[in-house]
Amino acid sequence: MTQRPRVAIVGIGIESSAYAAHRAGYQDFPLLEEAEVLTRYPFLAAGEPLREAAEWIGVLVTKAIPGGQVRTEVYQDFRERIVAGLRAARAQAPLDGVYLDIHGAMSVVGMSDAEGDLVEAVRGAVGPGPVIAAPMDLHGNLSQRFVAAVDLPTCFRMAPHEDAWQTRERSARDLLAWVGRAGRPVRAWVPVPILLAGEQTSTRVEPARSLYGRIPAVTERTGITDASIWIGYAWADEPRCHASVLVTGQDEGAVAAAAEELAGALWDVREEFEFVGPIAGLDEAIDAALAHHAGGGGRPYLISDSGDNPGAGGSGDVTWTLTRVLARADLIADAAPVTYVASVFDAEVFDNRDTGLAAREVGDTVDVNVGARVDDRVSPPARVLGVLHGLHTDPVAGRVAVIRVGGVHVIVTERRKAFHATDDFARLGLDPAAADLIITKIGYLEPTLHAIAQGWTLALTPGPVDQDIARLGHERIRRPMFPFDTFVSPPELRAQIFTRAGETAGVRGAR
Repeated sequence: MTQRPRVAIVGIGIESSAYAAHRAGYQDFPLLEEAEVLTRYPFLAAGEPLREAAEWIGVLVTKAIPGGQVRTEVYQDFRERIVAGLRAARAQAPLDGVYLDIHGAMSVVGMSDAEGDLVEAVRGAVGPGPVIAAPMDLHGNLSQRFVAAVDLPTCFRMAPHEDAWQTRERSARDLLAWVGRAGRPVRAWVPVPILLAGEQTSTRVEPARSLYGRIPAVTERTGITDASIWIGYAWADEPRCHASVLVTGQDEGAVAAAAEELAGALWDVREEFEFVGPIAGLDEAIDAALAHHAGGGGRPYLISDSGDNPGAGGSGDVTWTLTRVLARADLIADAAPVTYVASVFDAEVFDNRDTGLAAREVGDTVDVNVGARVDDRVSPPARVLGVLHGLHTDPVAGRVAVIRVGGVHVIVTERRKAFHATDDFARLGLDPAAADLIITKIGYLEPTLHAIAQGWTLALTPGPVDQDIARLGHERIRRPMFPFDTFVSPPELRAQIFTRAGETAGVRGAR
């Protein structure tokens, strides 16, 4: 091509629990439009080689922290704005590619396959010509509808997702490598009937570490562009909820063989997946932390309140854990270990006419009921009677109050926020290294918390992202499905082949 290719950037991203009472609205989706879109991507900064290799056209990208299902009208509005922007860009000059930045586990109220709907809308707006690439989370769920319309889907290879930006850059490079070629990427997709929680499939431990470790060598084979394994997202309830393997490239035989090889390897280790860290009930976890310190162990000890993890789609205001922490005399005594509990969101508690925290002063005694405004199915609001230790503002959480009850520091936020990094605490004047115990709504520990933890327990607490997925009551997933069902014989893990945008899949080896 004599001119630089024209590539539009669009995307809507969220990980949505079907079991969360929260509904994602406009307030959950920070918008980037037009020129702002490019500022999201470090590899598209001015002077970067990829920035100069194409004319990148920002349309609309919005990414929310995980939560509940997206309100129908909000999704439809974003989708139509993306379609309108793509049509406007196409009207100026032909588009060569679309960079579709999504998560892969978005659920929308009243829909079964939101990403399938989105990519079909994108394809309809740009036509069959442009190459569509889609960098995704490995906890996404793929459908046949989605795979048929996307040329180059790929996903992260690490959980926690320390390679997220590396994956997005790889996707952009692969997109440009395919623009202008005579053919289209061949996709070989193998749905694998496995549905497991992310905390059971972390690449920090086996078997996922070795399983994902096979991917780079596969991508070096002749005729292959990329290979990906989607573990899937267990807290949705749609037919597309399952693991997937997908390999792309120009050689149909090579991509199909590689996809079936990786799918077989995934199936072979299905019973080896275990939780990434020690698991226990909440009281057992707290007892383990106190015993750790009594034995001279270092600080801090981390406990994951995993059932309401906003980073996996939890509502964020479930009070089950907070209520039980405040009921423990060994934690709320004046000389008790320093404990941070993060967090519960509750806008009303800041503005309430009688007890509003926004009108109080640091050092005041406060008596408030917090949480369970959105999700009261597991536990009612928690009464917090203590001293107002701090008042702060946060760009994500809005107003933030820290209330001290003996050794316990209760963090209450105006808006939903995940406390998944040491900086989240430091912004509130709370030094994570000075805490004896940190209890936070999280699953596996993200990098900075993992780095400082001197001990850790993954507490199996109830909530919208319950780690005991059998308790959730899936009704719409395909069966049989591991670990819900027993397989009398192994499933046929044959690759479905896609060679053109929007085509019907063919099954490798089918007659």
